[in-house]
Amino acid sequence: MDDLHVPPGPGAPRGLTVPAGELLELFSHASGPGGQGVNTTDSRVQLSLDLATTTALSDVQRERALERLAGKLTGSVLTISAAEHRSQRRNRTAARQRLAALLREALIPEITRKPTRPTRGSQRRRIEAKRQRAETKRHRRRPDRD
Repeated sequence: MDDLHVPPGPGAPRGLTVPAGELLELFSHASGPGGQGVNTTDSRVQLSLDLATTTALSDVQRERALERLAGKLTGSVLTISAAEHRSQRRNRTAARQRLAALLREALIPEITRKPTRPTRGSQRRRIEAKRQRAETKRHRRRPDRD
């Protein structure tokens, strides 16, 4: 089994390399396509990574990943299952790709909007539009009796 490479992106500008020794792969019978072979081959793959102990993440990245992936964790272990293919090799590839995509997505820093003031021109246009609208409505009224 090789190291898992996560491509560069926001939150991980140089990408990540998760050592193969930190990944745990378990194989079992998969349901679904495969005919009689599905009963005899262990084609389903469960790929696990302990986010709390991995050396691939910095402290900031670890904290962000644990927070963002909290709903998918068992303790601090992230487990991905893949059983959509008939072959174990293709399921291993699918699980590794899914784990890399999840990690990359979890490491993206949250972008906060910095509030800005409206420009003087936009304020003036807004007030002018309100004044126009009030004028239009005022002309719809019934005329006074004077």
